[in-house]
Amino acid sequence: MAEPRVEVRRSPRRRRMVSAYREGDTVVVLLPARMTKGEEKHWVAEMLSRLQRSETRRKSPARTSDEALMARCAELSARYLDSLADPVSVRWVPPMRTRWASCTPTEGTIRVSERLRDVPPWVLDYVLVHELAHLLVPGHGKDFWEWVHRYPKTDRAMGYLEGLSAAAGWGITED
Repeated sequence: MAEPRVEVRRSPRRRRMVSAYREGDTVVVLLPARMTKGEEKHWVAEMLSRLQRSETRRKSPARTSDEALMARCAELSARYLDSLADPVSVRWVPPMRTRWASCTPTEGTIRVSERLRDVPPWVLDYVLVHELAHLLVPGHGKDFWEWVHRYPKTDRAMGYLEGLSAAAGWGITED
């Protein structure tokens, strides 16, 4: 794999802390201005390594294919829905305009927006549990939410998705 483009930003106000983040296709490394070129080289390599490890940990295997998505649904159904939700198909679809995902309970199908490929795994898991719960209860009544709230990060994931939609200007809300 090719090394990413790296931009080093030095600050005289920064004393000890070194940090890094992605800005598009570039990795930005923030360093104290007093560091030597040797220390810079060491810290750039270290921060690239840390960033790669962090990003690898956050990626859900369900992102890779429709089959992996279906396998994740089986795991989530077993864990939170007493294995009662058994979809016929689960697949990634091009970005939806108004939803994160959708379910057709009569057909047992679930479609997941590709916008969710880059969210943290626990957010994708929430969306999958939400759609799986629709296979048990079609509407959004009290009994539906009782199933969904078996997933412990439901409220946190809903807040994440609300913030993501607002920041991106997508206008996607909970259905």
